[in-house]
Amino acid sequence: MEQFSYKRSEDVLALSASFTDFTYKKHCHEEYAVGVTLRGIQQYHLDGHYQASHPNGVMLFNREQLHDGSSYDKEGIDYVMLYLKPEFVEQILGKKELRFSSPIVYDPKLARSILMLNDAVQHRQDEAECSTRLFDLVHMLAQEEQPARLWKPQDSLVRKAKEMMFCSTADVLKLDDLSAEFGLSKFQFIREFKAHAGISPYQFFLNCKVEHARQSLEKHKDIYTAVADCGFVDLTHLNRHFKRVFGVTAHDYMLQLQR
Repeated sequence: MEQFSYKRSEDVLALSASFTDFTYKKHCHEEYAVGVTLRGIQQYHLDGHYQASHPNGVMLFNREQLHDGSSYDKEGIDYVMLYLKPEFVEQILGKKELRFSSPIVYDPKLARSILMLNDAVQHRQDEAECSTRLFDLVHMLAQEEQPARLWKPQDSLVRKAKEMMFCSTADVLKLDDLSAEFGLSKFQFIREFKAHAGISPYQFFLNCKVEHARQSLEKHKDIYTAVADCGFVDLTHLNRHFKRVFGVTAHDYMLQLQR
């Protein structure tokens, strides 16, 4: 059985999930994502490397870090996840970004902080309490950072191509036009992008459309506005791709946030 519960405070989106056979499609998030495995073994590929989070494992995802996800076995998994907006993280840390040193850590204090914030958001606690818990959590997360000197800048072709796709989610992906910007053929561009990003331009573009649809749902509370603004053919088209990333349809996601 699949259960996904999304709730949002002013500052953070919280997910409580439980499933057995569900598999997340390869995707990434514009936010930082941090979570705790409560039951079972959560397995996923992160930037092409296999990871397995056991009970009490704290999962740390940097922005735009490519991953999928599933249960290791038929026993299934329970876990929570928080999605943290980069602008709030920078405000808390004084215009500083986060970069995590390890994808999974076993830190009881950090796990407890994540669980307490998730619980506060899921149960609609006072916004001041949620903001205070977020402030404390982000400072704890900063201690799990990777030294900046070990991080290589993203390939310029991929970075520019991503920016162009982020700005055109209401349109159809035109590979010929995009590849021409870099003086490459369509297939040369696909090869170069996938070699550096680990995902095809089309898959990345679909992920952008889904992410922008989520933001539209949160802003407008209108499912058909999200369909139109993000260039989906119809609601079925949006729901199919939305569920592969978030575990629920776009319509169910919107309803959960309104409860």
